[in-house]
Amino acid sequence: MGKSQKKRAMRRHNPMRVPDSHLPHGLASATSTSSKSEAILPILQKIESPDAAERKWACVAVSNLIQNDPSTRRLLQGKNVVGALITRLTDSEEEVIVEAAGSLRNLCIDGGYDICAEMYNKNILVPWKTFIPKVPKISNTLAQYLEGSTTTPENAQNLVYDFADNVITTLWCLSETSNKALDAINAIQLVPFLMSFLAARDKVPLAPVTSAAHCLYVLTDDNFPAISEVRADAGYISCLLDIVRSTDAPHGKSKDPSDPRSTTLKVLCSGILRNLLPLPPPTAASFVDIDKDIVLPLLQPVISSVSLFDASTRTTELIAKQDSVPPIEKLSLKHTPGSDHKSAEEIDLARLEMTLRTVQLALEILTGLCATLPDPTSQGSEKEVEEGGSDDDEDLEMDGGDNDMQEDTPENTASVSFLPALVTPLVALLHPTSLSFPPLAAPSLHPPTTSALSAIHISALECLNNIFLSLATSRNPSVSADHEAGRNVWDGIWSALSAVGTETGLGQERRREMWNVAVGVLWGIGNVWKGSLVSPDCILVLQHVLTNLEQVPNEEQVQILIQLCGATSDERIQVKCIGTLECLAQHPQSIDGNRLISQYLLSLLPSDETPSSTGTEPLIQAASALIDIYSDEQLPYDVNFRQGGYLARLASSVEGVKKAVKSIDRRKEGGRDLRLRAEEVRDNLVDFVEYRKDLGL
Repeated sequence: MGKSQKKRAMRRHNPMRVPDSHLPHGLASATSTSSKSEAILPILQKIESPDAAERKWACVAVSNLIQNDPSTRRLLQGKNVVGALITRLTDSEEEVIVEAAGSLRNLCIDGGYDICAEMYNKNILVPWKTFIPKVPKISNTLAQYLEGSTTTPENAQNLVYDFADNVITTLWCLSETSNKALDAINAIQLVPFLMSFLAARDKVPLAPVTSAAHCLYVLTDDNFPAISEVRADAGYISCLLDIVRSTDAPHGKSKDPSDPRSTTLKVLCSGILRNLLPLPPPTAASFVDIDKDIVLPLLQPVISSVSLFDASTRTTELIAKQDSVPPIEKLSLKHTPGSDHKSAEEIDLARLEMTLRTVQLALEILTGLCATLPDPTSQGSEKEVEEGGSDDDEDLEMDGGDNDMQEDTPENTASVSFLPALVTPLVALLHPTSLSFPPLAAPSLHPPTTSALSAIHISALECLNNIFLSLATSRNPSVSADHEAGRNVWDGIWSALSAVGTETGLGQERRREMWNVAVGVLWGIGNVWKGSLVSPDCILVLQHVLTNLEQVPNEEQVQILIQLCGATSDERIQVKCIGTLECLAQHPQSIDGNRLISQYLLSLLPSDETPSSTGTEPLIQAASALIDIYSDEQLPYDVNFRQGGYLARLASSVEGVKKAVKSIDRRKEGGRDLRLRAEEVRDNLVDFVEYRKDLGL
């Protein structure tokens, strides 16, 4: 109950690059915090100017204004800059169209879901569709440029490449906005266009090639129309395999071996191949174990080689150096916009950000891979799932069913074998740096880096959550016997959470999200290494060693979990907290820790006089936890049950639990599974009370 593997994100592969959550709602707060508010109205007026040069200038100025500036972006959004830029997509001048597309692309990347939704609602796809039917012409034009590069002006090539990059990136972001937007983009049939860039990767700049790969990665994420179109062409699959297997990183037209997009492209293509599973025979790729032979060997070095602390330190140094140099050109309405030329510091910052985003992308793919580890609910027939019901059924059904999940025994064995090598770098990615979170109610020193770092922390936790949930359900003896590894992971996560802190307020949403995901990881670890980690015969002899090796309940950690459970209104988080506390309470020698936890769990139950103070699902989890904790009256901590009068307290909760179970509406989403689980716990509670009464202890 409450234990679910994260297989699919809610169509948001690129977290908001420049968040504005530190700002209060409304335009007033944005006006008071923006230093460029006076420039906005003249720019919006010039977007409608009869002079093409002024229209082009205004479109470029929008990109300059919003750069790492969420306040100004919100002001522009409030002034309908999106609608104004969409209008310019039908401009009579090509350069105005290109610059308008570039500004819309930057708004998508920086602003995230809300701006993308606004663009879709304002019919951006209508002018976009006038370009998309020209896809074969664009592709042919690209080929002509490549074949006749000595005669084709370089600025003409760059214009086509930049425009293609802007179009592709905007469509990629829009496809994540809603299912309605995705359906509309599916109708455009982008796959041949996107694959033409991948096929020409050695001759085309890496920017549009990487954007094409990212768009294809998003479109093939649980989206059958795009998946079937790629599967149908063996040449497409062969191209993707060639990219991920190549020992030479694709450098694109620039031939720059230090460009991190070379690695990004490989990572994206490995993700596309995973999205396509199972690959259709008789292609050569259908005989390849994509996860074992391609994804893991490629992605493990990506997540292991990065140092978040070094990246954070380097970013701080670059920002300081950048701020120490007075700007040569200021944005002025009397002059042309600032030069597009990037300083050395800006180039280094962009590369650092790309490296971090690649790590986050690799973690996202690994999270899906780890969700294919053994899961009992997926191994039975559909009828068994329907009749039996379980905690995980709801989450698996909500994911829409993954027919491509391969769960044969050899794959599971191979998967378990890589865990030690994968867990260590994942834990290392949890520890926050000075730039991982913004200051309270203030913007970050460098918002794109902060957005990327916090996304990495959370993605690493989601991956660990899937790993330990899988290990808890498969009960691999070799893993649960490694006591020291369990303790190291447990301590590593608590160390990271201690550094994250519990600050709340505007802009601190990522901190809360880390705690919410981390408590599920702690529950998984608790289940894998539940209770005593050594033979009962050795407990008295090695009691001084047990403190260092076992999962001894730490009172401070217990209190934090109790406080988190009480502070959140999310029943899923409450269930995870209760599940983690249940595991900690089952340490045989920790009588005081057991008492602290059990008294809290009892406080969540109803009584003859008062109903429960918590929701139905946490209530059911608390009752189940108490039954499991005290199912063996021979354990040392059972003294708490006898001396604390727990039997009478449980007996008084039976009627309230029965009422809570009856109140569950099977017609609601997940209600059927919850009702089945709750009825099982209710029956177990009645039997447990009778059992303990019969013992007479």
